[in-house]
Amino acid sequence: MFNNTHFAFLKYSLNPKDTSSFDAGGGSYVLDKDDYTDHLEYYKNKDWEDKTFKFKLAIHKDTLIQKGIEKVEKAGVDRVIIEKYIKVKY
Repeated sequence: MFNNTHFAFLKYSLNPKDTSSFDAGGGSYVLDKDDYTDHLEYYKNKDWEDKTFKFKLAIHKDTLIQKGIEKVEKAGVDRVIIEKYIKVKY
């Protein structure tokens, strides 16, 4: 979810046997053309809080693709991440 200055996300499994995939967080962001920078202010894993992540955005038809680097030393994370979001048709 986005408003003019902040984002929030939630991941929750509909499978009643899946008790480990809950995830949530959010913070502020800045968008400048195809440069997207978010600042994670709150997150389920506190090691990720107060971190800034930079992404490049691309839109292809109904799909938003963001690619960047997630680096969180406390969590031992240093990886390229690609996320794809498809517009829901209702």
